[in-house]
Amino acid sequence: MRVGLHDAEQEYLKHKTFPNYALMKISAYHKARGDSVEWWSPVLTNTFDLIYSSKVFDFTPENLYLPPSAIRGGTGYPDIPINQTLPPEIDTAFPDYSIYPECDYAIGYITRGCPNRCPWCVVPAKEGGIKPYRTWEQLVRPDTNKLVLMDNNILACEYGIAQLESLIGSGYAIDLNQGMDARLVDERIAGILARLKWIRFIRFSCDQIPQIEAIERAAELLAQHGKKPYNLFVYLLVTKDIENAAYRVERLKRLKGINLYAQAERNDRKGIVPNALQKEFSQRFVYGRCYLKESWAEYLTRHKEKRLQQCL
Repeated sequence: MRVGLHDAEQEYLKHKTFPNYALMKISAYHKARGDSVEWWSPVLTNTFDLIYSSKVFDFTPENLYLPPSAIRGGTGYPDIPINQTLPPEIDTAFPDYSIYPECDYAIGYITRGCPNRCPWCVVPAKEGGIKPYRTWEQLVRPDTNKLVLMDNNILACEYGIAQLESLIGSGYAIDLNQGMDARLVDERIAGILARLKWIRFIRFSCDQIPQIEAIERAAELLAQHGKKPYNLFVYLLVTKDIENAAYRVERLKRLKGINLYAQAERNDRKGIVPNALQKEFSQRFVYGRCYLKESWAEYLTRHKEKRLQQCL
């Protein structure tokens, strides 16, 4: 059987480097059965016996050349049930990293799901409450000491915490790329996080003002173990209430050296699309690191003056 794979984000996003976990498992499953697997191309459509397409983001456009028979999956397809999962025989396959030769790290989940019900998050509807999924030993690769975990709330269950603790001294460097909940960090967890080997940052999320104090507290606890604010990375959700996000930025940047990354809220399934101001805040003010030298109000004033001068 000839199997074709389609990674919608790889096709659409010019600088996309993160591999598609589902497609790697699908590839591994079919290769183990003796099938040939390759990237799908419109000109070769009729030569494939089976085609899989994965789309993660709502805003990624659909490829109009994909045949109706293609098996579609991922949260990016609005007509696919949000809680769709891979068949067990595919989900248990070890990912085929050969289809993404530029990927020099292992990826995976130790836990799935989340106990929270944040209105902007699809995880509870997609995966349900938090539960154990894999051990870290089942995820690592023999050809690299780097492991990127995609868990949504690994600190929300003892299993996840115990797995992180068992990684200490293993020689593997990790990244938790979804951002942890700082409200769950106590002295014990701070000690665990500080002793882990990180690929680069210790990541947290700050989507609401009440989370600020938790991040400040987590930063204080981590500092006691030798991890300074420049070791921390914080994701900021940016809703249409820009002033809310601006306040969070001003508070968090008091932690000298902390790294901030803003994400404009988007959920096409619910009709939520970021406006121009949200994009400017995320892409220019925060990502452009203007926040380090001026407040959002000062930024707006400066750019208003520039625009006025351009019109004269």
